[in-house]
Amino acid sequence: MTARVLVVDDILANVRLLEAKLAAEYFEVVTAMNGMDALEAVKRSKPDIVLLDVMMPGIDGIEVCKRIKNDSTTQHIPVVMVTALDQPEDRVRGLEAGADDFLTKPVNDISLFCRIKSLVRLKMLQDELRVRAVSSESIGLVVRPPELADTRPGHVMVVDPKQSSGERVLSILAPQHRVRLVSNPQDAASLAAEAVEPFELIIVSLDPETFDGLRLCSHLKSMEATRQVPVLIIVDPDDQTRLLRALDMGVNDYLMRPIDKQELLARVQTQVRRWRYTERLRSSVKASIEMSVTDPLTGLYNRRYMQTHLAHLVDHSNHRGKPLALVSLDVDYFKAINDTHGHDAGDRVLQELAERIRRNTRNVDMCCRVGGEEFIVVLPNSDLDLARRVAERLRRTMAGRPFPINESQAVPVTVSLGLAVLNGPGDTVEDFLKRADLALYEAKRQGRNRVISAAA
Repeated sequence: MTARVLVVDDILANVRLLEAKLAAEYFEVVTAMNGMDALEAVKRSKPDIVLLDVMMPGIDGIEVCKRIKNDSTTQHIPVVMVTALDQPEDRVRGLEAGADDFLTKPVNDISLFCRIKSLVRLKMLQDELRVRAVSSESIGLVVRPPELADTRPGHVMVVDPKQSSGERVLSILAPQHRVRLVSNPQDAASLAAEAVEPFELIIVSLDPETFDGLRLCSHLKSMEATRQVPVLIIVDPDDQTRLLRALDMGVNDYLMRPIDKQELLARVQTQVRRWRYTERLRSSVKASIEMSVTDPLTGLYNRRYMQTHLAHLVDHSNHRGKPLALVSLDVDYFKAINDTHGHDAGDRVLQELAERIRRNTRNVDMCCRVGGEEFIVVLPNSDLDLARRVAERLRRTMAGRPFPINESQAVPVTVSLGLAVLNGPGDTVEDFLKRADLALYEAKRQGRNRVISAAA
């Protein structure tokens, strides 16, 4: 993994030492020797991570970190505070300023590289999601990417088989977060995977005398339901081997015993905030994908998706010898509804029609709005007889009950339907659709409110 790292320290020897270590691991290094230069370098070079000394003349590292995290254009960049100070209050000040981690000089090389790789991996995921979200917003699909700040109580699981230490963590977090204490590690993974409300952070106490916490961490990171949930481990200071193994497998953060209350609260808040930010980005991207393939008025698939997916269904049916049917549906005299009652009434008719289509088709059927009042329903594994029964059911459900257009008024609506089935390996998507359309036109010609099957 390579990344651009900004190293900030007012002592040249420290800068050169970190620069040499990082360059040897093939990281691209940018340097700055005071707070103002650091802020300019962040804007200019757009680093993937910042290693920031706390004690600097003028603007110190805490203030630089605050400014980075308070700027919406840079707040997503991970910041690791690096300092010679090893007091809990200094770590807490950095974390409360928004820092993502805190390393003490002299920096352990393995810990440094594991932390950089972990944070850069997370940033790359967020960058990809941010790009997709911004791209979608540029064409009007979704809202802007979310802000990082979020101070609502988090939903946290604490896994600790020792009752005394688990309850101490619970007592620290409970005033600010909703906490579930799990004393049986065997239950933790299933509880996390099956939770109705997802956990936003899982804290695992590593204690080799009671259970294999690394195995639990590995299990959490391997399950689809929990692999994105941040994991924070609590570890003894002399247990460097297990700490590094945990970081290497994807654990997001760690806390050394004895636990400092303020540092625990700050680290939990940081992890929960980042989790929510990433989840909002994922939701934004998912929404943009859904909007790109669905019709915004009815929620059915749009023409673009129908044409692409129908080609796959035709190819699959031709290769497997499976039947495939298609129903083309059009609202009768829809223009008269718009002209008489207005376009809002017409929209409500289309929404109700789409809902009736959903209720009268299977989950495997592909329901699409392909034009103003034109709809297509693709029926996999359906022969002519089954497709005709589905089409007739759709016709009856539309004609059987008036469509509400406001709280007090409803209008009668009928539809005409054309039906076609796939004719075999030589059949194309274009011919398939054309036969259904021709059958629909024939239903219109014969008086509407009827189903016509296309000629083979």
